[in-house]
Amino acid sequence: MGIPAVRSGRPSLDGRPETPLLVDRFGRIARDLRVSITEKCSLRCTYCMPEEGLPAIPRDELLTAAEIVRLVTLAVRELGVHEVRFTGGEPLMRRDLEDIITGCHEQVPDTPLAMTTNGVGLEHRARALARAGLGRVNVSLDTVDRFGFATLTRRDRLDSVLAGIRAARDAGLAPMKVNAVLMRQTLDGAPDLLRWCLDEDCELRFIEEMPLDADHEWARTNMVTAAELLDVLGTRFELTAAGRPDPSAPAERWLVDGGPATVGIIASVTRKFCDTCDRTRLTADGMLRSCLFSDQEFDLRAVLRSGAGDDEIAELWRGAMWNKWAGHGIDAAGFAPPERTMGAIGG
Repeated sequence: MGIPAVRSGRPSLDGRPETPLLVDRFGRIARDLRVSITEKCSLRCTYCMPEEGLPAIPRDELLTAAEIVRLVTLAVRELGVHEVRFTGGEPLMRRDLEDIITGCHEQVPDTPLAMTTNGVGLEHRARALARAGLGRVNVSLDTVDRFGFATLTRRDRLDSVLAGIRAARDAGLAPMKVNAVLMRQTLDGAPDLLRWCLDEDCELRFIEEMPLDADHEWARTNMVTAAELLDVLGTRFELTAAGRPDPSAPAERWLVDGGPATVGIIASVTRKFCDTCDRTRLTADGMLRSCLFSDQEFDLRAVLRSGAGDDEIAELWRGAMWNKWAGHGIDAAGFAPPERTMGAIGG
């Protein structure tokens, strides 16, 4: 759950073109940085975490606020990153979250800063986060049925999540997006969730479940596909395909009842978009990952704490991304899910 299979030293730069950008061998350029800042979470979603939670990262192995600010600043100024998103676990579990946001915003004020959260407790911090420089949030919410929510997350916190969404919207953290993982037990309630999001002026995006669960119960034969979801939503709404305006964006969009409101579907499994992926990832313990599904990691924390300069760190980062996989390979006969779960990698 928390230990990668391969922790590498220095990646090969053989054949890499002379460019400061995070280019890989397939011509993709990583411009979207995902930074996990904790492995802790206030929920225990079955598709993400074990019931007892993830193994704790020792405090001295967790990236500090200052280290996160330095790496984010380097990524933007030296490596061409255009957008930064903070994830977890649950980022609201970090007491110094506002300090992290403030530090990054002061260093790279023109770079959009976003956060993916489960929304628990967000109502108490939304305004402070907005003042610190956070631009928008994505809130994970799979159902608006209280019993279904408690069953899926193993916590009865739906009211807190809904309050957090409204507080974020009122604080100006927009556009307000809601992410829902497609699960067999919540599929029938998908139209209710879409209706709620339309009424609350939230953009809903459904995500096909990926094999990143801690209990290793994911099975291709049982997952809910984008096609199934469209059939269910079609019983209540008229959906018109609107495509993917940004080719590197993971969500395909559909106009709802003629628009302007839309619903998105991130079909990571059945309509994969690996060929346009533009993400680079840092785990909470300072490991650099080029892909969600690759267990190969590069230890930026150790390099950072050894006293390395920005040039050395940047070269390591460029090399890691140069060796990025072509795709996740879920359809391959020998596919094996990564040892780290989604909660340990960061969304």
